[in-house]
Amino acid sequence: MQVLAGSDPSLADWRARALAFEREVAKVVLGQERVIRLLTIAVFARGHVLLEGDVGVGKTTLLRAMARAIGGTYERVEGTIDLMPTDLVYDARIGDDGRPRVDPGPLLRRGDDLSIFFFNEINRARPQVHALLLRLMAEGTVSAFGREYHFPHLQVFADRNRVEREETFELPAAARDRFFMEVQVKAPADAASRRALIFDPRFHHMDRLVAGVTEGVIDHTRLDQIARAIQDGVHASEAIAAYTLALWDAVRAPDAAGITLPGVRMDRLVQGGASPRGMSFLVRAARVRAWLDGRDMIVPEDLRAVFPEVMAHRIFFDPVYEMRREEIVGALCRAAFETVPAP
Repeated sequence: MQVLAGSDPSLADWRARALAFEREVAKVVLGQERVIRLLTIAVFARGHVLLEGDVGVGKTTLLRAMARAIGGTYERVEGTIDLMPTDLVYDARIGDDGRPRVDPGPLLRRGDDLSIFFFNEINRARPQVHALLLRLMAEGTVSAFGREYHFPHLQVFADRNRVEREETFELPAAARDRFFMEVQVKAPADAASRRALIFDPRFHHMDRLVAGVTEGVIDHTRLDQIARAIQDGVHASEAIAAYTLALWDAVRAPDAAGITLPGVRMDRLVQGGASPRGMSFLVRAARVRAWLDGRDMIVPEDLRAVFPEVMAHRIFFDPVYEMRREEIVGALCRAAFETVPAP
């Protein structure tokens, strides 16, 4: 195994930029080091992310800081029950002259420079809106004004309202599978960060706070290029390939793997999921993590470090266990790590 300092100089240079990107974002988002690392992995793996977390934990601040450090533009949409797909594309209003106007909406007004699109409370929007967003995520295009618009640098982030159930439309399993990761964003655990967020006036003014992030640490127009170079430049040994497949078997058929969890019938727990696409996403994320650590080869810890965020939402349980999903899926992932011997 080699470190990247002795390999492709562009990869080594981009790694330095990626670490600088993390430092810039961490200046304004306190106590979220793991979240920042996971989102950095998603940025360099070019994957869309579903954020989970309570209101007011800093998700918007985090994404605005990321967009500024990446160098592209940022747009945010609020999910509401009356939001229509056209509302993402067109801005219909009455102009100053009293006549109707139709202008580009939030997806189009930034053109092809749009780098981060944040859909807040996605489950408040109707399935028709989800369908448009899924097309955008999969193809990077939308049709409007008689032409097709392309978004070559776009990355989609969304979050869900997890508290209220009325007037919400949960994403189906197939839609959630389109997200590269689901990342939990919780209030910081350490007392110093919590105190600063409450009492330091610097954190009370988002615009001023985000303006302190150095702009364009990363060239967003080259992210696809460097993402391909990372995937080509970071390798997986035969032992790691066998380990990855064994982890896949363990979460697809935990009963056959000898995994037991208290109060759970293992023979009926998992009903499906953990697809080949999901496993390929896992390896993509592991390669980026290895690169960020300065290695050109995946080690078991790279897979374990991203496994819950990449795989948990792709494991589908019997309905009787869905209400305990968060508890059980975490225990299942930990049990898989303990059961499958690492190389």
